Amino acid sequence: MKNKYLLSLLSIALVMTLSGNATAAKHSKKSKKTPKSAPPAPLVNDYPTRDRVEYVLNCIAQHDGNLSKMNYVTQYACGCKIDKIAEKLSFADYEAAKTFSYLGKGQTGDAGGVFRDPAQAKDLKTRIKEAEEYAQKSCFVK
Repeated sequence: MKNKYLLSLLSIALVMTLSGNATAAKHSKKSKKTPKSAPPAPLVNDYPTRDRVEYVLNCIAQHDGNLSKMNYVTQYACGCKIDKIAEKLSFADYEAAKTFSYLGKGQTGDAGGVFRDPAQAKDLKTRIKEAEEYAQKSCFVK
């Protein structure tokens, strides 16, 4: 009786050991087969939706004169423009360039010089002007 009990206990232990090793081998094979994780995709553009919409609405108002009269062609062209600008400038650069432009307007002399004269301000203004010209040519805004 004792031998039967001991034999059944050993057989259960043997089965558990073998099944545990088979499971471990199965997991190790899976981990070898799984591909390495791909590097994160680069950010296509980082412009927030709110800022895109604001740009499009300002562009429509500038070209049509009134938002209530906006048409699809102008709306599409203005959406295209912000996409083209996003290709050329990161949002941080775009925002900094717009900030320098807005703060430097209307201020003459030393007061405006703080925003107008630094090399960073001049560089960003040049880059945004080039990006807007590129967008204007690419998107056929009338």
